Amino acid sequence: MRENPKDRSEERAARLAAALAAAVDHRWPVVPGTVLSGGRCSCGDRDCTVPGVHPHDPSLLAATTDARMVRWWWERQSPDATVLAATGSTVSAVSLPAEAGARALAYLGALRMPLGPVLAMPGRYALLVAPYSLDALGEMLAQLPWVPGSLRYHGPGGFLPLPPGGSAGRVRWVLAPRPGVGGVWLPQVGPLLGELVDATVRLDSGRSAY
Repeated sequence: MRENPKDRSEERAARLAAALAAAVDHRWPVVPGTVLSGGRCSCGDRDCTVPGVHPHDPSLLAATTDARMVRWWWERQSPDATVLAATGSTVSAVSLPAEAGARALAYLGALRMPLGPVLAMPGRYALLVAPYSLDALGEMLAQLPWVPGSLRYHGPGGFLPLPPGGSAGRVRWVLAPRPGVGGVWLPQVGPLLGELVDATVRLDSGRSAY
C-alpha cells in the first residue's frame, strides 16, 4: 500500500506543532528522536534496545525550548522524528504498565487527587510530575516494602516521547497538559508513588488492582 503524501504531510505538521507546544507553551526542553526504517533504528545499532524512540543525533544534551531551533529540527533536519521531552529540569515522570496505570488513574480520580498530564505510550502509562532528584526518589522508594521492576522513573537524564509519537508507535494524552502562568502545573511525585507501586505490584501478582 502506497503512502499518502497528504497524510505524511499532516503527520509532520502535527509533530512540529507538538514540539513547539512542548517547548514554548509548556517550557519542556525537546529533542528529535530516532526513527525506524526497514525495521531498524536510524541510530545504526543493530542491537538497539529502544529502536525508533531515543535521542541520537542530536544528543539529549541538545534538548531546547528555543522555537527557532525546534522549527529547524522538525522542518528541515528530522521531520519524521518523534518529539522527545528531556526530563529532569522542568518535568519528570513515573511510568508503569498500561493496565496498572489505567486502574491507578481511576483510583486516584476517585480520591479526587490532583493529577497532572498523563501519557499513553505503547504498553505503558506515564504520569508527569514535578522534577525530582534521584536522591530524593531513592529515599521515598526506600520507605516502601517492595518496588516492582516494571515501574520506571524518568528523571534527570531521561526522556519521554510526546504525542503523536512516531514510527515506533502512537502516543496520546490521557490527561492533556493545562498550561497556566509559569507553565504546566505538575504534582509532586511523593503522594502518587505509593498508589502507583501498589497498582503495579497487584498487576504483577495477577490480582485485580482495586
